[in-house]
Amino acid sequence: MARQIIDISMHLENDVQSDPPGYGPKIVYMDHQQTFEQMAPFFPGLTREDLPDGETWAIEKVELITHNGTHLDAPYHFHSTMNRGERALTIDEVPLDWCFQPGVKLDFRGFDDGYVVTADDVARELDRIGHDLQPLEIVLVNTRAGSRYGHDDYVASGCGMGYGATMYLLERGVRVTGTDGWSWDAPFVHTAGKWAQDHDPGVIWEGHKAGRHIGYCHLEKLHNLEALPADGFLVSCFPVKIRGASAGWTRAVAVID
Repeated sequence: MARQIIDISMHLENDVQSDPPGYGPKIVYMDHQQTFEQMAPFFPGLTREDLPDGETWAIEKVELITHNGTHLDAPYHFHSTMNRGERALTIDEVPLDWCFQPGVKLDFRGFDDGYVVTADDVARELDRIGHDLQPLEIVLVNTRAGSRYGHDDYVASGCGMGYGATMYLLERGVRVTGTDGWSWDAPFVHTAGKWAQDHDPGVIWEGHKAGRHIGYCHLEKLHNLEALPADGFLVSCFPVKIRGASAGWTRAVAVID
């Protein structure tokens, strides 16, 4: 069978609700007819007519935060420390060996929006697909959110991974996880309802905060996970190298041989 590369990244684009209001990307597109004034200063005396078809370059100006689009979160994003007291790694310090490993897909599309996945849920799904976790495997979580990309409810869609579920993976040697939701945790709009009931801070960002105890990374805003089998593929998710940053964008892909 020929090698198959499956794109599991979403676009960076304007006017799609892939982030909460005020956090989305802003892209200004300049085409071949709009950029002569940019090129001309490099070549004194140049006129537009000197160029083939009068065209210069196409270029874009992009305003992003490091968590726009498909990205890899570093342990530093979750907390200042990891592994119970060590300084947390920033994205430029994440071992590249973590970012190119066999993948496993857990299908949690049947859970309601806002549901917090437990360790027992993870164990049952692994049993269902007949997979024994191995150290450094990359575990991807397919939630309902993947089907809502491009819709206004995307940020509020999908289940989230709780502290227990996250620790279940980390204790077995997993160091990179991923989700097609906006966040590894349950959408904030649902967690806020739980917080309002009894003000228990343990419900806030509990999956992320597992990184205090075992350092790990996760991919957020993946896409097209429905196209993947349960296992038998590689994941490549090398992050852009931004010094001292909490995350880096990645063109995540799955490779099936």
